[in-house]
Amino acid sequence: MMFRLYQVWSHFDVSYRYVQMHPVPAKAVILLHTMCGIVGYIGSKNATPFLIEGLRALEYRGYDSAGIYVAGKGAIKRAGKVSNLAESIPAGFAGPSGIAHTRWATHGAPTEKNAHPHSDDTGTVWLVHNGIIENYAEIRTRLQDTGIIFQSETDTEVLAQLIGWYYAENIPLEEAVSEALKEVRGAYGIAVASTREPEKLIAARLGSPLMIGIGDEGYYIASDATPVLSHTRQVIYLSDGEMAVLTPEAYSIMTLMRDPLDKEVETLEWDLEAAQKKGYEHFMLKEIMEAPEVLENTLRGRLDIENNAIHLGGLREVEDALRNAKRIIITGCGSAYYAGLVGELLIEELAGIPVEVEIASELRYRRFTTTPEDTILIAVSQSGETADTLEAIREAKKHGMLTLGIVNAVGSTIARETDAGVYNHAGPEIGVASTKAFLSQMTVFALVALLLRELHTERSDAHSSAEIIRQLTRMPEYARRILENTDSIAAIAARHVDMRDALYIGRKFQYPIAYEGALKLKEISYVHAEAYGAGEMKHGPIALIDSSFPTVALMPRDSLYEKTRSNIEEIRARGGKIITITTGDTADAELLTEDVIIVPDTHEALMPILTTIPLQLFAYYVALARNLPIDMPRNLAKSVTVE
Repeated sequence: MMFRLYQVWSHFDVSYRYVQMHPVPAKAVILLHTMCGIVGYIGSKNATPFLIEGLRALEYRGYDSAGIYVAGKGAIKRAGKVSNLAESIPAGFAGPSGIAHTRWATHGAPTEKNAHPHSDDTGTVWLVHNGIIENYAEIRTRLQDTGIIFQSETDTEVLAQLIGWYYAENIPLEEAVSEALKEVRGAYGIAVASTREPEKLIAARLGSPLMIGIGDEGYYIASDATPVLSHTRQVIYLSDGEMAVLTPEAYSIMTLMRDPLDKEVETLEWDLEAAQKKGYEHFMLKEIMEAPEVLENTLRGRLDIENNAIHLGGLREVEDALRNAKRIIITGCGSAYYAGLVGELLIEELAGIPVEVEIASELRYRRFTTTPEDTILIAVSQSGETADTLEAIREAKKHGMLTLGIVNAVGSTIARETDAGVYNHAGPEIGVASTKAFLSQMTVFALVALLLRELHTERSDAHSSAEIIRQLTRMPEYARRILENTDSIAAIAARHVDMRDALYIGRKFQYPIAYEGALKLKEISYVHAEAYGAGEMKHGPIALIDSSFPTVALMPRDSLYEKTRSNIEEIRARGGKIITITTGDTADAELLTEDVIIVPDTHEALMPILTTIPLQLFAYYVALARNLPIDMPRNLAKSVTVE
């Protein structure tokens, strides 16, 4: 047996626990994940309503196809959204146990044939799967040589057929599952049912998140907390190399070698209301409007105004390493990467520590040329399951670096595998395009930068921690003031709804926000948008400017206001339309630009938190006017757990 050190991050403190587990077989190397949704139920009530309800709650994780298996009734699968499946469920399709899945296609096109659940060729074993089986081709060939006929293009069916092949020897279902999983390479979160043992469900995990909900009327399986919130708050998070056996009366947790494990039951802190739309048309708008509350939650208990100090309990046990840090690497993907760019500026400006920001999908393949004892990796991920970010963490750990996480999902893989970290406390984010999580990530970076400033007092400069802390306390109020003007932002969006292209520009702290604003517009409105540091205008981008190519200019009255103003003059001289986000006296902006959005003035280092909000609203209202699926934009899924 070996002991693996895991970390439990509470709201404001951190503790450690040892989790005793059997070593995962060496061939089961975690490399890839998939971003789909799994639910399962076994107990005393009809499984079907929960399974459909759970798929709807998880549809943000994938919506190419969906399927359901219910004991005694069989399986129904449909291409497209969960609503297509729900409309196909006949009366009487009921049973005490079942599994279901909503898919984001990886292996195989998003067709009914490739939808989950998949079965073995006898129709005895049924399986839903998140992940990618890397050695599926060789297993498929081997099984085909025995006469097994495959029905789909997926790697998942290979796993169902392999379990069925072992199950044909009349062994218990959990034994067949464990034997099959010993052979596969890749990643998985699976739920397995059998027509031969309808009173049993199996769940197993390697790399792809999975939890067991413990309720009064049975047991639940889910790939995240959202589906189980209305049924139970008591959950067990499966760790890599673990398997759960569920019956209507009991559950047991074991290793793949079927050695029993004693797992801690944890209590979910999120409430169901937080996962609902609260009357808003879309989750994205609801989550933008939650900005003040998110900022309050991110800051709560972490600001010591009387002593001008920062308290981050999740970093308390690594403060010596933070004090000795001479270099920091920040990594993430998408919006998390742009939050990292803001973090770079904050840490360098406030703490004087050199920082590099790397896209995780590139960092994981880079050669680390660093001194591990004084270098720290900070990984940023809303879901805590982003595959490339997770692999970057693992590479850093191989080189002996201290790894920290900034994540929103409690109990996620990144939260467990990093040495320490800070939770965002943004609550569940359902909309695919990150909004409130991005705000909380930047806020956490401000806290981390201030903490590092405290720990590196010899590097202190003219910036006043007291003033920044005071301004942080006002962030929720400032956010509320911005959100009071959503109608004016919607009107500006309406004037630009027919644009085909857009340019976003900013300098210094606004430079990363230009990238994030362009990303939001691309993600949900499908408008081609580019972002540049405003100083780069004369180095190429200005050639694009004409009357049909609007520019969104981030021009708060900060240290580079005059320089950004000059860039706007250059665009205006070439007939370009301009939307300006600024602060304070708007005379300049109104003279130069057609559309002006005002945000409250604050410390320059915190301004990105405020200028982000109108950019999110602008993207939202453009997409709304175009009648697009805002919460589920095409080709995207919430938790990007594939390469």
